[in-house]
Amino acid sequence: MKNIIKIIKISRPLHPIAIIIAVLIVITSLLELATPIFSKFIVDEIAKRIQGQESSIRTLIFWITISFIVGLMSLILTSITNRLGDHFSGRLRKFLTEKYYHKVLTLPQSYFDSELSGKIVNQLNRGISSIGDFANTSTNFLLPMFLQSVFTIVVLARYSLTIAFFTFILFPIYTFLSYKSTKKWGESEVKKNQIEDKTRGRIQEVVMNMLLVKSFNRQKSEYGFVSDHLSESNKIYAKQSRSFHIFDFARGMSLNIILLLISIVVFVSTFQGRLTLGEMVLIIQLVAQARRPLFAMSFILSRIQSAESGSKEFFEVLDLESTEQLRTVKISERIIDPSIQFEKVSFRYEKSEGVLSDVSFDIKPRQRIALVGHSGAGKSTIVSLILKFYNPTKGKILLSGKNYNDLDHLWIRENISLVFQDNELFSSTIKENVSYGKEDATEKEIIEALKLANAYDFVKKFPHAIHSEIGERGVRLSGGQKQRIQIARAILKNAPILILDEATSSLDAKSEKEVQMGLENLMKNKLVIIIAHRFSTIQDVDYILVLDKGKIVDSGRPGELAKRKGLYRDLLNYQVEGNKKLLQEFEIY
Repeated sequence: MKNIIKIIKISRPLHPIAIIIAVLIVITSLLELATPIFSKFIVDEIAKRIQGQESSIRTLIFWITISFIVGLMSLILTSITNRLGDHFSGRLRKFLTEKYYHKVLTLPQSYFDSELSGKIVNQLNRGISSIGDFANTSTNFLLPMFLQSVFTIVVLARYSLTIAFFTFILFPIYTFLSYKSTKKWGESEVKKNQIEDKTRGRIQEVVMNMLLVKSFNRQKSEYGFVSDHLSESNKIYAKQSRSFHIFDFARGMSLNIILLLISIVVFVSTFQGRLTLGEMVLIIQLVAQARRPLFAMSFILSRIQSAESGSKEFFEVLDLESTEQLRTVKISERIIDPSIQFEKVSFRYEKSEGVLSDVSFDIKPRQRIALVGHSGAGKSTIVSLILKFYNPTKGKILLSGKNYNDLDHLWIRENISLVFQDNELFSSTIKENVSYGKEDATEKEIIEALKLANAYDFVKKFPHAIHSEIGERGVRLSGGQKQRIQIARAILKNAPILILDEATSSLDAKSEKEVQMGLENLMKNKLVIIIAHRFSTIQDVDYILVLDKGKIVDSGRPGELAKRKGLYRDLLNYQVEGNKKLLQEFEIY
């Protein structure tokens, strides 16, 4: 029940609405319970007339009128309650989604390194659905069920203790069987949820990487992966269904046996004259209404168990520790002539070996430095640490002499423009993608940034120019076009620190040269960090840091490193030899 308690606590801002709905439902339930009593008076009045006893048509009309008015009041309150219920449901969905999304936006980057995006979204949807179902169930059934049960047994005891006793024992029997049924169902539901998360996460990955899947002809294996998981889920569901229907049969059998006993007592008592016809009608209607709270009890227990299992991962995410803050206030302060220092910085990812070991360097204001080395040497990790996606395991990082531990991550990132190696774009318009780092940018500024990035020539050819949509992750653009949109985004932000992570790797030779001209203008008076494998892009940097196995093994100006033995010269020779071989093949060298 721990998740149920969390549901109640987390929805505290919505408690006033829930209480109003609950009160209205209680009133409506009491009005509905009064209907059998009015039926008794109506039937008794008719029976008196048939038996020749004193009766009054005015009394009969009175009870019919009262019964109609009560029914009308019940209808009006039900309509109001349903409208408030819709309002509550909408507010609850919004509240829970915001709560979860806020948490996701403030989680450490390490969480996303190990989780599938499809799984995260699926946990959100399932959590909201199960919590919403529980909230609606608790307001619509819990209080009415309790009141109806008590009222029914009290009224029945007034006429027959035997009938009241039989009706009473229905509740513990039905509750016990329902509890055992829903507990077994919930245990299996947790297993099914885990399979569902993997399945939906994989489906989303396949959809996002459809070109990869089709180019390697992996459609059949991907289909098989999903099919196998669905089959496994169905096996669990088959066991759930079998168990449920066994318990459901036991519930139904106990209900039928006890209702048979009650019917015998009622009809025999009426036949022997111990009950009037009106009292018989009243008891039959009350016993029939007692089935509602019984069924509601079963439904409530199933909703509770569903909420327990369905919200499990939802609350696990909410219980994670946030490492960042989410603020809507725009940070306008910019650093003037920033510098960056790493002092014996070491870092390791969770459940992995060390990535960086005792890395130290000093980037002075307006310097351009390049990070080179084999893949996996730690270049991208250094960039992630500068962006404060992670904190060092050891050592410290300084920004203009200020310790990173004392600096706000939002302020740090506001002062950094970044061009990713991968094409990080949204499925919106070119304008929205370019202005992502500067929301208030004018169209003139956006077009100017596109021109500097050598992108405007192809953008203006689209039917809607900068207002054209580019599809998911920019699927409607070529690789070079995607990269130039990213470069335009960095140009527009115009932060004092610029990080280029293989910024020109997707460009052809002509476009690369033109973009480099734009980048030269962009890099003026900025601290620039370049990750590069193509050494042609770092000829003019102030100095180069050479990394190998998480350590800086050499550093210096490009010309100095090219002349002395070491990893840099080896990597440079590989590229030069490759180019020579190509030129010789075409007999132009």
